[in-house]
Amino acid sequence: MVDILTPVIGFIVIIVALFLLSGIRVLKEWERMPVLRLGRYMGLKGPGIIYLVPLIDRAPMKISTRLDTIQFRTESTLTKDNVPVNVDSVLYMKPVDLEKAVLQVENYYQATQLASQTTLREVIGKVSLNELLAEREKVGAHLREIIDEKTEAWGIKATAVEVRDVIIPANLQDAMSRQAQAERERMARVTLATAEFEAAGKMIEAAKMYEASPEGLRLRWMNILYELGQQSQTNTIMLVPAVMPEAGWPPVGTFGFKDLTQAQQAMAKKKTLPPAPSEQPSE
Repeated sequence: MVDILTPVIGFIVIIVALFLLSGIRVLKEWERMPVLRLGRYMGLKGPGIIYLVPLIDRAPMKISTRLDTIQFRTESTLTKDNVPVNVDSVLYMKPVDLEKAVLQVENYYQATQLASQTTLREVIGKVSLNELLAEREKVGAHLREIIDEKTEAWGIKATAVEVRDVIIPANLQDAMSRQAQAERERMARVTLATAEFEAAGKMIEAAKMYEASPEGLRLRWMNILYELGQQSQTNTIMLVPAVMPEAGWPPVGTFGFKDLTQAQQAMAKKKTLPPAPSEQPSE
C-alpha cells in the first residue's frame, strides 16, 4: 500500500510546487504590473521578481514607463479654406500616473490614439492650408496642448506632436506649382529691372565723365579693342568705326565732334593730295 501511495504523493507534491511557482513573475526595469486581489486593486509591483498568489491575485496588464509613440492620421479633412487634406502625425507620450492609467481608463493606449485623431481633425479645421504647410511646428505645439489636456485625467503625458506629412489633391499641387513658378518669374523680372535701372544710372555717370574728358573716352575705346582682341580665339578682322575719336576719316565735324580749323583742313588736304612732279629745267 505504501509503495502505491509514494509515487502518487510525489506527483501531488510536484503539481502543488508547479502551482505555487506559477505565481512568479519577472518584470524589466521599465515595467510595472498592477495587482488585483479578489478584484480589489492592491497596487503596482515591479521591477524584478514579484509573486502573485495563484487563484487570488491577478495582473490585467503590464505598463511601460518609457516614452512611447503613437502614429495617427486623418483622411479627407477640410481645412479652414475648404481644402481636403490627409495629415499624418506622430504623438510622443508616456504614462506619468500609473494608477490613473489602470483605474481611470480601459485601454489608455487606444484612448490616447483616438483622442489624438479627433483633436487633429479639430485643429485642421481651424487653420488654412498655407498655415498647415508653413507652420507645422506651431500646429504640432497646439495639438500637444489640447491632447495633453484630454489625457491628463488618464495619467498620460503628451510630450510632443509632430506633423510628418500633409497630402493634398494632385490638381491642387499643380496649381500651387504654377503659382510658385509665376512668383519666381516675377521676382526674377523685378531683379532684372532693378539691375537695369542701376546699370543705366552708372552708364549716365560714366557718359558725363567721358564728356568732360575726351582722353578718357579714347583710353576706354582702346581698352575695349584690347578686350575684344583677347576674347577672339582665331584670326578676326576688326572694323573700327570712323565715328570714334581719331579712328579714321572723316575724323570729326560731320558726326557731331568739334570742327577742324582751317589750318587743320589745309594740312589734311595736303596729306591726301598726290605729290606734284618735280620741274625739269628746259634745255
